[in-house]
Amino acid sequence: MSAALERVAERLGPRARRHVPLGPLTTYRVGGPAELFVTVEDDEALAAVAAAVRAERVPTLVVGRGSNLLVADAGFRGVAVQLAGVFEAVAIDGPTVTAGGAASLPVVARQTAAAGLTGFEWAVGVPGSIGGAVRMNAGGHGSDMAATLRRVHLVDLVTGEDGWVAAAALDLDYRRSSVRPAQVVARAELGLATGDRAASEATIAEIVRWRRAHQPGGQNAGSVFTNPPGDSAGRLVEVAGAKGLRIGTAHVSTKHANFIQADEGGSADDIRRLMLAVQARVLAEAGVALHPETRLVGFDDEPFHPHPELEGE
Repeated sequence: MSAALERVAERLGPRARRHVPLGPLTTYRVGGPAELFVTVEDDEALAAVAAAVRAERVPTLVVGRGSNLLVADAGFRGVAVQLAGVFEAVAIDGPTVTAGGAASLPVVARQTAAAGLTGFEWAVGVPGSIGGAVRMNAGGHGSDMAATLRRVHLVDLVTGEDGWVAAAALDLDYRRSSVRPAQVVARAELGLATGDRAASEATIAEIVRWRRAHQPGGQNAGSVFTNPPGDSAGRLVEVAGAKGLRIGTAHVSTKHANFIQADEGGSADDIRRLMLAVQARVLAEAGVALHPETRLVGFDDEPFHPHPELEGE
């Protein structure tokens, strides 16, 4: 461990744990450890982590629910931060919903539907966190975060800035935003509409049914590649003959070609090699360069950029 990381560990004391496996915190369930791991349960603890990171200028990774994250087998040489505690809370005040960055999207979807609100039903099918969903403008079933997001509470691990930012300032677009890697999404405020509880819960049930029918379960991280304009990544992968392709302990799903499945006890590096092989096939067959939707950390071909461009989620 570097001297800077040792100093961070000293500053954070028992909050910082060493060599914590990150694989179990992702839906792929593969990948190596973080040299330091910190669970942050309140704003005071988040401020302490931000101060330590800023002082020592070490790489930092914010881990949500790991549904869009692939960590190399070699792990992450920095401080991994996971929000918990107060950041999992959901408060509903009329049509205004304030959810912590660690709140589960399916939980927020079900709670808002039960409160007679509509506009967030789509999120029941996305097994991620509010923070990760803001960062990548997650979406599905005809909607996304941009449709209801009003503002977010951001804490910048580099500058120390801490405050609310309007959604209009986040440059939200298809699976992207201007939220920088070093900015932690502590909370998000949503503006929903008054609806009918029974209708919203029926919509949620249909979304769950559809996803079970059309998408694989098991160890995967959902869609691997973003859809090119006017086309489907899954269609392109299938046309290129990569459906079912296997490399080591990873294979392209035979149920949905834009999903990669990991074997139990498998290798993150195998998944990455398979992603590259699929990209090469699609480029050769269709002339289309597919771009990963999956967030890659710790791979040689996806170098980690240290402070001041810290990685995060």
